[in-house]
Amino acid sequence: MHILQITDPHLHGRADRQVRGVSTDTSLRSVLGTALAQFPDYEALLVTGDLVQDDSGGYARLRGICSSLRKPVLCIPGNHDDPATMARELCAQPFQVCGARGFGAWRVVMLDSCDPGKVGGRIDAAELARLDEELERCDGHALVCLHHHPVAMNSRWLDGIGLANAAEFWRIIDSHANVRGVSWGHVHQAFDGRRGGVRLFATPSTGAQFAPGSEHFAVDGRPPAFRHYELLPDGHILSRVHWVAALPSVSAATG
Repeated sequence: MHILQITDPHLHGRADRQVRGVSTDTSLRSVLGTALAQFPDYEALLVTGDLVQDDSGGYARLRGICSSLRKPVLCIPGNHDDPATMARELCAQPFQVCGARGFGAWRVVMLDSCDPGKVGGRIDAAELARLDEELERCDGHALVCLHHHPVAMNSRWLDGIGLANAAEFWRIIDSHANVRGVSWGHVHQAFDGRRGGVRLFATPSTGAQFAPGSEHFAVDGRPPAFRHYELLPDGHILSRVHWVAALPSVSAATG
């Protein structure tokens, strides 16, 4: 089973707006077009937060970009999103905001880690309880997704705006042997690690990237990217980040 992940597109209501020197509309269209061309048999598109750059008009832009997609678009909010507005604007097919979705032997669990008014994240008690319940009900393998990083990225400024209650999150994850992977956005860089038997994944942005290992905020020169997952029936995960070096003009994504 194949899943494509994009994250942190930071869209505006206007197509000509830029974030850190990148036209986020053009970049997202190019990344998505490349991803769908490489993996036409994907089962779902996962979008792990910061869909917009503090501009609710960006949700309509995302709807337009994804209007021709025939597979689920699974979305979670980030610190630049307004979760209530996002849920209202992305309430129709192919979108699903948070919740969970089953794909054969796998269940993708999507969490809201937004802490209102803050850049860093926190999963509230109700959402933690839902996570525990979802994993308890899951009789197969689980991939858990959130926006904020629940482990250190070895970057002082970034680690100050990660998941504040990561210990509570991991207590639940550690109590369920069916969790095979945890995936996030927010950090604008690639990461592939392991915590016990759980694979850990961070995915670069469809726009500008942050410099890995930096003490202070710094933008990296790496290009936009997406991540591909192959979720195997036995619980193993094959995954790779695909960097989109060139940004050809893509008028619309299909797939």
